Amino acid sequence: MGYALGELGLRRWRTGDALRLVVAHDDPEMVNQGGIVDRASAVDWIGRVADLDNGHVYAVADADDHPIGCVGVTNIDRHRVGWTWYWTLADVRGQGVARDSLRALADWAHHDAGLYRLELGHRLNNPASCAVAAGAGFLSEGVERQRLTYDGTRYDVERHARLITDPLPSPQRPVSVRA
Repeated sequence: MGYALGELGLRRWRTGDALRLVVAHDDPEMVNQGGIVDRASAVDWIGRVADLDNGHVYAVADADDHPIGCVGVTNIDRHRVGWTWYWTLADVRGQGVARDSLRALADWAHHDAGLYRLELGHRLNNPASCAVAAGAGFLSEGVERQRLTYDGTRYDVERHARLITDPLPSPQRPVSVRA
């Protein structure tokens, strides 16, 4: 399947995107992300992320407005700190989509949503996610030992953060944010 990977856009998820979510979550790398297994669970997820009180979740849309990933900043607290996360369809991994989308989300969160600190974490056995974080200007802050468990196995997690005062990474690809 081909995607128009020119300028990307961050936009709200729509009910019409449900089947794309099902396809994305059918990927073995996504099995633990969100519990989406069919169209009904995808529509439910879209409804839940649309009504968040303490967060913002966006579809990453290609130039033809097809969702090819997701970025979010959630669990925003009174200290103006939020937890960021991201994923992309398998077909576009390794092409800078997650990095560029996360960078755009972070810039928006700092300058339009008023957040001071953004955090994220990834399993140590996921160097691609580490590269996304670093490429979006998130600095490593250390390892949380055995932080996550999947299928009975504990995983160490590397924590990253980006402050509003951190230097901005140079943009790689234009990404518009339609909050």
